[in-house]
Amino acid sequence: MPLRLDIKRRLTARSDRVKSCDLHPTEQWMLVSLYNGNVHIWNYESQQLVKSFEVCDLPVRAAVFVPRKNWVVTGSDDMQVRVFNYNTLERLNAFDAHSDYVRSIAVHPTQPFILTSSDDMLIKLWNWEKNWVCQQVFEGHTHYVMEVKVNPKDNNTFASASLDKTVKVWQLGSAQPNFTLEGHEKGVNCVDYYMGGDKPYLISGADDRMVKIWDYQNKTCVQTLEGHAQNIASVSFHPELPIILTGSEDGTVKIWHANTYRLETTLNYGLERVWSIGVLRGSNNVALGYDEGAILIKLGREEPAMSMDAGGKIIWAKHSELQQASLKALEKEEIQDGERLPLAVKDMGSCEVYPQTVQHNPNGRFVVVCGDGEYIIYTAMALRNKSFGSAQEFVWAADSSEYAVRESSSSIKLFKNFKERKSFKPEFGAENIFGGALLGVKSVSGLAFYDWETQELVRRIEIQPRAVYWSETGELCCIVTDESYFVLKYQPDAVAAAAENPEKITEDGIEDAFDVLGEVSETVKTGLWVGDCFIYTNSVNRLNYYVGGEIVTVSHLDRTMYLLGYIPQDNRLYLGDKELNVVSFQLLLSVLEYQTAVMRRDFDTADRVLPTVPKEQRTRVAHFLEKQGFKKQALAVSSDAEHKFDLAIQLGDLENAYNLAKESASEQKWKQLAELATSQAKFELAQQCLHEAQDHGGLLLLATAAGNADMVTKLGIQADQAGKHNVSFLSYFLLGDLERCLEILLASNRVPEAAFFARTYLPSEISRVVELWRVQLGKVNEKAGQSLADPKDYANLFPDYAASLQAQQMLAGERTKVIPAEDWKDIMANYERKPLEELNALADEEDLIDEPLDDKDHPIAGAVEEELEGGEPSTPEEEKVLDDELDELDIIGEPSKPEEEKVLDDELDELDIIGEPSKPEEVVAGITTEDLEAELEMDLDNLKLDDIDTTDVNLDDEELLED
Repeated sequence: MPLRLDIKRRLTARSDRVKSCDLHPTEQWMLVSLYNGNVHIWNYESQQLVKSFEVCDLPVRAAVFVPRKNWVVTGSDDMQVRVFNYNTLERLNAFDAHSDYVRSIAVHPTQPFILTSSDDMLIKLWNWEKNWVCQQVFEGHTHYVMEVKVNPKDNNTFASASLDKTVKVWQLGSAQPNFTLEGHEKGVNCVDYYMGGDKPYLISGADDRMVKIWDYQNKTCVQTLEGHAQNIASVSFHPELPIILTGSEDGTVKIWHANTYRLETTLNYGLERVWSIGVLRGSNNVALGYDEGAILIKLGREEPAMSMDAGGKIIWAKHSELQQASLKALEKEEIQDGERLPLAVKDMGSCEVYPQTVQHNPNGRFVVVCGDGEYIIYTAMALRNKSFGSAQEFVWAADSSEYAVRESSSSIKLFKNFKERKSFKPEFGAENIFGGALLGVKSVSGLAFYDWETQELVRRIEIQPRAVYWSETGELCCIVTDESYFVLKYQPDAVAAAAENPEKITEDGIEDAFDVLGEVSETVKTGLWVGDCFIYTNSVNRLNYYVGGEIVTVSHLDRTMYLLGYIPQDNRLYLGDKELNVVSFQLLLSVLEYQTAVMRRDFDTADRVLPTVPKEQRTRVAHFLEKQGFKKQALAVSSDAEHKFDLAIQLGDLENAYNLAKESASEQKWKQLAELATSQAKFELAQQCLHEAQDHGGLLLLATAAGNADMVTKLGIQADQAGKHNVSFLSYFLLGDLERCLEILLASNRVPEAAFFARTYLPSEISRVVELWRVQLGKVNEKAGQSLADPKDYANLFPDYAASLQAQQMLAGERTKVIPAEDWKDIMANYERKPLEELNALADEEDLIDEPLDDKDHPIAGAVEEELEGGEPSTPEEEKVLDDELDELDIIGEPSKPEEEKVLDDELDELDIIGEPSKPEEVVAGITTEDLEAELEMDLDNLKLDDIDTTDVNLDDEELLED
């Protein structure tokens, strides 16, 4: 059976002829040197060319990474070696290395050395710590030296391939070769060492189209690989997989099994001749260099062949060797999440097949190793061979004594107690099989579940799964696809009922066999069940678990990890990586048990388990309960005050919410609680919460909606003390305390607004406010300040001023009276009233009080309007002085004193605002309204506002500029 070898092309980088390839051990980089004299670095994850070096105008036949120095070292046909920093792209060094083309460069794995080989038939050793001095020259070949490679098992020896048809093995410090391997009929182009196991092998490829495997201890050829149609340009033992790669000028790369030497597959990407193969220890990536570019492929699985039983014994495969480690000896208290565990590793022996998967059976007594199209079942303790056979795939049933193997794409065999029990061929074939409570078979039609005993179809689902995971009880099943996973609940009762009633069975099986509990759009790498919790690692290296529709992140992993298992007594989850390192994370069994009990609606068990859940985990449990709809229980369980308050608000629990808000003293919480209390008509609590939150706006809304004058009074005082002038002003205004409103405007330095407020509501206060305004405005511009008119001095500029004083007294009496709410229908709205007209109507009557008011001393709606029809203005003599436009002006020029007899003095033209207004009789003497308006417009045109200094005064300059 062929080796299971998944091959995936990850990068195609078209370019000029590629002479060498290398891979970086930590970055996602592929290095290629080109025949045109350039060197490129490609990022195979992003598919981008990230760095480029212009080395020379001649071919660069060799280029390698030196990761510990952040270098790229190149050798080219101009006979020079150059050193570049691959981060800065700076050339650090360049020197003449040989007297002919530089063919190959090898970096010593530990020492500061590089080896170079050349067409001058020499190999040279260079020490970069000694300013690139040539430390040794190796002579012995009689033709071009095409490649050198350092022995990974003995760093003091290296091998060289030459067109003199030989492979020579050398030792550092010795000028003569240790020995020479002869056998090729033509020149040898390439050489490589075997990295795995104990085999002392090296491989060579030559122009005779042969690939030879050598035992360098016995100095003999152990195998010759034939099959290429042209010269062999590059050979490589893969450092991780049991394969040999050979590249030829025939345009193909052949992959051979390293143990059986069987040809596994041939790759041809149509890029003409192959010149280079690059591999990397610890990686399954392979770089291939061609005439027309480079390709990066990924071979095999990154997932390590590891398995752990329920007791904490781990078995893994390292190449063909099986090793065991136990978690029992570890000090569990000292384990830190995510840290590598110091495991004592025990060698168990070599495996007859190359292990691609290792898997314990459910009870942990046996372990199966699969690979090379075969399976071998061993006893887990002593690794004794229990059974074996041919298989493309192997799966265990939930019963530890049962298993199934897929022999081909159409045939499946079932075994019990290591004896074949049944063989069957699924209707639509078998691309993959999955173990567990039911036997899963993937085919072109989807996923089919079969009963292990009867092989009857239980259910066919139209889905293309990558993996299927069953819980220990067999109740829950997770089907993983490339982009998401589905959690299903198996219904054995429905299956049993359908077996008695064949009419319920369709061609797709029993429809009621599964219930879909959830679908999550996340790519699962590996997974396992603990109770009703599905734990998994995803494509972005997060360790999560799914329970009841909620996803909880346990940890963010710094690399790709694979789940091994969960040990309840340790409360820890164990994972391994491709380097066979094992790490663990704490995951409390009590939390998982509690969540499982809740999912099963077993609240008695949940209540028993809850006391064992640590306090720091209670909030996580509470979030889970909330998501399941158990908010009341979540409130009782949660230890997070913020979460508890949110739950109390959602539940409408005023008492708990009040206590939590009191503890936190958060303004936001008080506002939320006030809103809840208002919605429940708990207005006293709402008022208290708004007071605590200092939400004066909310208090004003509540007080006015309730018609609570006392509350509005308190709010006015509180807002005034807190400096909330808008709220305090509005509170006093609603109460009719106009004097206090005026004082608030003055106290907040809003003097212009205070002046207009007084003009509208409190004309008796105009003189005091105008004087304050004059002082304030005078600091900006003295003449502008003096231009403000006071009605007590210039009554002619304020029509109806005397009447407005009387109206103020009339309305002040009304404000002191309390009006019952039931009279609102009979009360005229304030915006409909015209106090001056009411006053004029009253003046025409003998009794000034009784006539316009009803029996409750309230103005009667419509009465005033009837009285006003045909009425005369209160101050007719003033209409002769100014027309209607001047009546509306509040800011005018400085009025003249009574004793002055001149109409306009010489200073009139110098004023910045307007000239001095005259008395009415002076207007009669010769100054008309039109003259005054013309003079006003002229002065306004000459006014230069930019010259006014406003640095010392806070002024409502909008009104000033408008006026």
